[in-house]
Amino acid sequence: MNIKIFEFNPLGVNTYLLFDETKECVVIDPASFYPEEKELLLSYIKDNSLKIKHILNTHLHFDHIFGVNMLASQFGLGVQCHPDDLFLLEDIAGQMQLFGLSGGEVDYKPEIGHWLDEGDIITFGNQSLKVFHTPGHSPGSVSFYHEADGCVFSGDLLFYAGVGRTDLPRGSYEALVQSIETKMFTLPNSTVVYSGHGPATTIGFEKKNNPFVGY
Repeated sequence: MNIKIFEFNPLGVNTYLLFDETKECVVIDPASFYPEEKELLLSYIKDNSLKIKHILNTHLHFDHIFGVNMLASQFGLGVQCHPDDLFLLEDIAGQMQLFGLSGGEVDYKPEIGHWLDEGDIITFGNQSLKVFHTPGHSPGSVSFYHEADGCVFSGDLLFYAGVGRTDLPRGSYEALVQSIETKMFTLPNSTVVYSGHGPATTIGFEKKNNPFVGY
């Protein structure tokens, strides 16, 4: 499986484009905000003749959904996410203002295509992703595990030597720690963790070195 990583918008969100030899692909957390970012993502998809099968979001905080509607309109897809984060779409502009951002007249609220839950399997090409419901950063946070390649896309749950913040609406530090300990830390130590922000890490490294949840 090929993994193309983009870092988008002022909050530095990692957008992941996964594809294989069939040219079918998924996009995780399309976060392109500026016009040139949206063009970069779209051009990469078109230049590589990729066919988007799924638009996936680890959670629905505003910074992770900026590019959803652009892809949805281009490819006729709705975003797939967990229903417990639906409330976050009620006041996207208000969330942005808290971080000093203005969306102008743009409507970032995406159309939901499919709800995700624990144990769901997402397929594209010859690949499959398993969905883990991993609340804490937000109640509807999910992670996507690719067992064959030994990697997991954790959103804002687990970072390199860090964890997601839990002081945002309906966040829970207790739930976040439980999600990491019962879902992430049960994966093989060699599993690569692709986070919503910052560099990749591994489960083994975080068990030993993470100051918030390390052993």
